[in-house]
Amino acid sequence: MSFNLKAGDEVLVIAGKDKGKKGKVVQAFPKLNRVVVDGVNITKRHLKSRKGGEKGQAISFAMPIHASNVQPVGAGGKPVRHTKAVKN
Repeated sequence: MSFNLKAGDEVLVIAGKDKGKKGKVVQAFPKLNRVVVDGVNITKRHLKSRKGGEKGQAISFAMPIHASNVQPVGAGGKPVRHTKAVKN
């Protein structure tokens, strides 16, 4: 199966906890068949303090999701089957 998504593409999440959300592809990992979508699959990582007396912090960021769980969105705002049909 070919990997037709690239950074900047608009996609719709069709499966998982964020089903129904739309966002732009921030990063694509073709060898892993995964993409990072802005605002989807947000995870928190807790960081320890580096210096004494400094507080630790929790950072939220988007984790990659499998490319089969997203569908490209066409020019009309509706999902399409193939990115070749998307005219930007």
